[in-house]
Amino acid sequence: MSDATPGGPDGTPATAEPTGGTPTTAAPTSTPTPPAGDVPAGDAPAGPDSRTTDVVPGPGGVMTDEVGVVTGELTLRTEYDAGQVTLRVQYKDADEWYVVTGGRAALADPAGLDAVHAIAVALVDRPEG
Repeated sequence: MSDATPGGPDGTPATAEPTGGTPTTAAPTSTPTPPAGDVPAGDAPAGPDSRTTDVVPGPGGVMTDEVGVVTGELTLRTEYDAGQVTLRVQYKDADEWYVVTGGRAALADPAGLDAVHAIAVALVDRPEG
């Protein structure tokens, strides 16, 4: 199950309501640790410039650089560091993170991280296929 919901009727991304509780929309979470940078998959801590959402990919799973295809319940993390965004996945509640194949791109403004993460979640989270 994902913690993201579809956008509004006009196609804009949904946003979290400041309710003080757990967000119920596409508001990803951040972990207050230093950014990961370019480190091995199992050693990639989430940084303050990251967003994380649980996803279930459709048939075929998600291709990773390190181990090939991963399937089932996953966690997707979008990280921003030094002008670059990187998508990583892990099996839900596992320790190892894997870079999504083709999941690196330049991102000049870190303010775009939420939008990139929302798009990545929408592309990967396909529990119905």
